[in-house]
Amino acid sequence: MNEVWISVLETVGLAWWVEIVTNTPACTYYFGPFSNAQDAEALKPGYIQDLDEEGAQELKVMVKRCKPPKLTIFDENEKSQLQRISPSFSS
Repeated sequence: MNEVWISVLETVGLAWWVEIVTNTPACTYYFGPFSNAQDAEALKPGYIQDLDEEGAQELKVMVKRCKPPKLTIFDENEKSQLQRISPSFSS
């Protein structure tokens, strides 16, 4: 029953999510959905630990109601800057 309720909340944009924004890499991550803020808060430390272990830096963490467009959003400006950098090889 809880899964059905979460699905309804997610559909109408009232589900709770853990949003983590990192500077390095420049990404926004969403973890959820949850039916209430308390469940999201309880699992938040695990998500932070996972990103710390992956080397993410300068995390901003928020539990909020939203309807994320994607679960991971990369900063397109950073991505395009990295694509313009080409390695130089010397012989």
